[in-house]
Amino acid sequence: MRKLLFLLLVAFSVQFSFAQTEDSIFIKRISDEILTNGKAYENLRHLTKKIGARLAGSPGMVKSEQWGLRVMQESGADKAWMQECMVPHWVRGGKDEATATYTEPAAGIKKMNIKTKFLDIAALGNSVGSGKNGLTEDVIQINSFDELEKRKEEIKGKIVFYNYKFNDTYVNTFLAYRDAGQYRGQGPSRAAKYGAKAVIIRSMSHATDNNPHTGATRYDSAYAKIPAVAIGLRDADWLSEQLQKRNVKVTLKTNGHFLPDTIGHNIIGELKGTEFPDEIITVGGHLDSWDNCEGAHDDGAGCVQTIEILRAFKAIGYKPKRTIRFVLFANEENGLRGGNKYAEEAKAKNEKHILAMESDAGGFTPRALGFSGSDEQYQKVLSWKSLIAPYGCTEINKGGGGADIGPLNRSLKTPTASLNPDTQRYFDIHHARSDVFEAVNKRELELGAVNMAAFIYLVDKYGL
Repeated sequence: MRKLLFLLLVAFSVQFSFAQTEDSIFIKRISDEILTNGKAYENLRHLTKKIGARLAGSPGMVKSEQWGLRVMQESGADKAWMQECMVPHWVRGGKDEATATYTEPAAGIKKMNIKTKFLDIAALGNSVGSGKNGLTEDVIQINSFDELEKRKEEIKGKIVFYNYKFNDTYVNTFLAYRDAGQYRGQGPSRAAKYGAKAVIIRSMSHATDNNPHTGATRYDSAYAKIPAVAIGLRDADWLSEQLQKRNVKVTLKTNGHFLPDTIGHNIIGELKGTEFPDEIITVGGHLDSWDNCEGAHDDGAGCVQTIEILRAFKAIGYKPKRTIRFVLFANEENGLRGGNKYAEEAKAKNEKHILAMESDAGGFTPRALGFSGSDEQYQKVLSWKSLIAPYGCTEINKGGGGADIGPLNRSLKTPTASLNPDTQRYFDIHHARSDVFEAVNKRELELGAVNMAAFIYLVDKYGL
């Protein structure tokens, strides 16, 4: 009996080793194709330089959708289509302006100089404008929501300056972003509750430049909607320093407003499964970007990596067992209408989605994959680590997903995964004018696609 058990274990070990070798060889083929013949970098060049900003409802959105459909077809999709969804249409409406006015002693007795300084700002997405004449009010610095509550009697009629800094002790900078994000999302309404006229948010970044970083805010319907802007970090430090010494008035002029909702689209390419066509694997990124940047890392990188996986699979003649969908999601930045629509239609059609994967953390060096599913599924995924690690993702961590695939997880309980690149530079450029094509490294971008493709291949072959 012991001899039989030993022989069975040996046979299993040999079979497992053979499968590992076969998978290793195939993943190398995928990698070689992407690293030698890849189109992701040039696709990103076209998306950013020929089309540019792609905020929901804008002309750039329409152009990028047409581009996405064409490139899906050219990359070899068995089928490609546009999935319609209504999207919000917020517009900046003109240049955002801010001028700080203050006084300081001049030469001579009892003389004062009135000085002004232009501040580098960007209106927060979905925010209201100041009106054509702008508004001028005293500024009060608030360093936390706890301080806001303690000083609530001082807020009325002022511009609240939230000077909440990124926490530099977080090695994973997404934790710092999550921590600071409450001030951008909730800050305007929490200040309006106590009568503030406007808010200035310290940009959610630890960059060394002065570029303001925009992003969506959310108004609480219980309170007045007030103008809200982000300020560059150098100007934020300057303003904070001045407020320790003297009164500062700021004049804000912003023009943000909503137009009626309009039609947008998820762009979907598909490779039909040969054995289990009703089992669907989704991989994607979001096509929209903020209006103040090219959106190269956020999320042009995720889009072109998605298309590159499709192109590479077709180029090497891979015929998947399961149906793989490559999705460029609409309206992640200020509404999530694309992700919601994709999940809504999947549920209505009673589709079986076995995995959804997203790349929305920039095109930087791949470090890890994140995975959210059952413990049993996680252990299975973890067994593939040695196959993927040579290409950069040396860790497979619990917890993975993305905003666009979150609705699929919530409605269908679909396991989710994410590409987790190095985070150190992402928030230097996130939602800022510096998120441009030139900030993306070709090799890093392609390696991200390699790691994603390897993971998708393994899920397709072995299931979850």
